[in-house]
Amino acid sequence: MPLSAPLLLTALATLLGLLVGSFLNVVIHRLPVMMDRAWRREAAAILAPAGSAPETTPGEPFDLIRPRSACPACRTPIKPWHNVPVLGWLWLRGRCAACASPIPARYPVIEALTGLVSGLLVWQFGYTADALGALVIAWSLIALTVIDLDHQLLPDSITVPLLWGGLLFHLLAGPHAAASPFAPSLADGVIGAMAGYLSLWLVYHGFRLVTGKEGMGYGDFKLFAALLAWLGYQMFLPVLLLSALTGAATGIALVALGRHARQEPIPFGPYLAAAGFVALAWGEPLLTAVPFLRVFPQGP
Repeated sequence: MPLSAPLLLTALATLLGLLVGSFLNVVIHRLPVMMDRAWRREAAAILAPAGSAPETTPGEPFDLIRPRSACPACRTPIKPWHNVPVLGWLWLRGRCAACASPIPARYPVIEALTGLVSGLLVWQFGYTADALGALVIAWSLIALTVIDLDHQLLPDSITVPLLWGGLLFHLLAGPHAAASPFAPSLADGVIGAMAGYLSLWLVYHGFRLVTGKEGMGYGDFKLFAALLAWLGYQMFLPVLLLSALTGAATGIALVALGRHARQEPIPFGPYLAAAGFVALAWGEPLLTAVPFLRVFPQGP
């Protein structure tokens, strides 16, 4: 069967997505820890007395590769065959092979979600550069969503490369046809990135001026800018309205059900990510179904 056969290509993309999902689990767990340790080192260096070296505690290297994955409870290294996406968790029945401690179901869920999303995007866009770009966006959004839900952080190490990657994609791929999910041109992506960042920056500072509180973080600005760098300023209103409406509805529902305190902040990144994925996968049909969202022309 040729690689361009839809079923084979979708199956391969799904398999690749499962493997990427396993790596995303590592990123989701370790990247916030790496950021916290870096902040603590920087704080120690700033607070150290003048002329003295800050105290450092040597330890085992900790990054996205080292040390090997291990059970959090007993620290037994995970065997390669136990680390097979989804199937390893099912084989172990959701428990560590060494100490029988529960393994959270979120790990196979993230792997399965990444696999399904990868297959869906490749089925939709085929063997094209658009499919590759869509996969980069989707994988980044999955990692950002879970990290923001866990820690209320949108790491620059993901949002900033995603933004620059979108502009580089336009530069290398050239103009996109109207059927493409991406900005028609590099200029549309640049304008989109500027509009995305500045719009939420203005909302942030306006809200702080009126209430004296911070309504969102700078990571939200960067994520919105990154999405529009890929999708173009034409998707400004769909992404903004979808994220704002779903975020507000979810927040109201959580408060009404007693699942969330009224004064406790709710991360906005997951709603931006969800709206961005909808615009990526079904942006043009959405604009056709809801014409008032098409404030800006989609381009030739």
